Amino acid sequence: MVGLLFWVSCTSPDKRASDFPLAEATIADIHAAMERGDVTAQYLVEGYLERIEAYDKQGPSINSIISINPEAMATAKYLDSIYAESGMVGPLHGIPIIVKDNYDFFGMPTSNGTLALKASYPPDDAFQVKKLREAGAIIIAKANLAEFASSGEFSVSSVLPGYSRNPYDTRRTTAGSSGGTGASIAASLAVVGLGTDTGSSIRGPSAHQALVGIRSTMGLTSRDGIVPLALTNDIGGPMARTVEDAVRVFDVIAGYDEADTVTKASIESKEDSYLPFLDANALEGKRIGVLHQLFPKSDSDSSVYSLMTGALEDLKKGGAVLFDSVMIRDLDSLNESGTRIRQLKRDYNAYLASLGDSSKYKTLQDIIDSDDYHPYLEKRLIDAQADVDIPEDHPDWDKNMALRQTLRERVFEVMDSLNLDALIYPAFTYPPRLIGDLNGPRGDTSGKLSPPTGFPAVAVPMGYSYGKYPAGFQLLGRPFSEGVLFAIAYGYEQQTKHRRAPDGFEELDR
Repeated sequence: MVGLLFWVSCTSPDKRASDFPLAEATIADIHAAMERGDVTAQYLVEGYLERIEAYDKQGPSINSIISINPEAMATAKYLDSIYAESGMVGPLHGIPIIVKDNYDFFGMPTSNGTLALKASYPPDDAFQVKKLREAGAIIIAKANLAEFASSGEFSVSSVLPGYSRNPYDTRRTTAGSSGGTGASIAASLAVVGLGTDTGSSIRGPSAHQALVGIRSTMGLTSRDGIVPLALTNDIGGPMARTVEDAVRVFDVIAGYDEADTVTKASIESKEDSYLPFLDANALEGKRIGVLHQLFPKSDSDSSVYSLMTGALEDLKKGGAVLFDSVMIRDLDSLNESGTRIRQLKRDYNAYLASLGDSSKYKTLQDIIDSDDYHPYLEKRLIDAQADVDIPEDHPDWDKNMALRQTLRERVFEVMDSLNLDALIYPAFTYPPRLIGDLNGPRGDTSGKLSPPTGFPAVAVPMGYSYGKYPAGFQLLGRPFSEGVLFAIAYGYEQQTKHRRAPDGFEELDR
């Protein structure tokens, strides 16, 4: 928390008093307040740093933040000076953002949650971070994660003592590796956040904390400057309290990056903007396949199942046409027949090489030898080190890729036969587990379709199981159909308005 108290107290003489609420504030709310003269970037940064001070390690103590950007206040003052002369520098002008600590951010360490990299300063920004800064955003902090982004079950790292905790019930998990980002945004410690998703880790924490989370089509968003886990699956993207805020961030970060060749696909496929898809009446006529295959009643928590069936009724009330129930042929066998081929050694060594002299560790083996990581990771790291140097040389690599292609074809088969716009299923079939419970039912469905196909998926809040634990569903679409998914998500959100702030994170006196 270096620099936090200094920046909170270092206010300018002309700071005007404002009663603008920061909890649950949206980008549009903030920019409207700026235009009225009620809010400055400095006001926002001071306010959100005060909320971090009050709620992250004290009070509810959700333990979501690894480090504070010591230059956040200076950046805010600079943006305010530009605004006074010529207006906003971009679509995210002055918006405080928290990024998961596996995104490179020049001037701050990128630890990936690992003690060995606590002092690893990258030579430049990750592509998505660079785009945010160009758009006027202020990175105010870096969030905790499951170390090495390796767990979808909890967020614990060797850099930060203890677990990140769910702000809706601090006894419960934040879900996957982006849980620190999820907790911080749910508690309004910033306006929006960035997470990463290899198996479930944008959508899982979003569902458990009443957020909207976007895992894009593979090739629509750059992975450059994001510490890798498995590049065949890795995706970075926004986590936000509203669909509109998630889309505003997505508009900025999506698109071609010459440093990540997979994004060449975005040149012909990216929309100029996804905001025009946000129509409150967008549900009318949308054709959605209900994938009961992923949430059989007998294997689901009764309260979560009830929320899901209620969400389906709400979609129908909004004019959507539901096909209940569709089936993906051979889904289980296609997911279970692959050989586990670990990509971490190759991908992580390439990332360490990109750091140049800023990291004393040059290989995954160096980090294993250091013992500067959480003990729960030891076997995973050793197993990754023992796997093939080049994953594509593994004798079963082609088999795995063929299974993925068959799964894509099976999804297309279902969607084409019924002319579907999306498939729908819950992100979890159970509420958030108690921290430390690794044996109780988890019910995570996120890894079944989107990562292995590379198709886009959006997590959307659908209410609260037992009246208190956030739950969400996922919309899966065809490649580069993000606009359609955003339209469905927005139409549903505007009809239901499920999002509510967690208790205990009230507005602070300013």
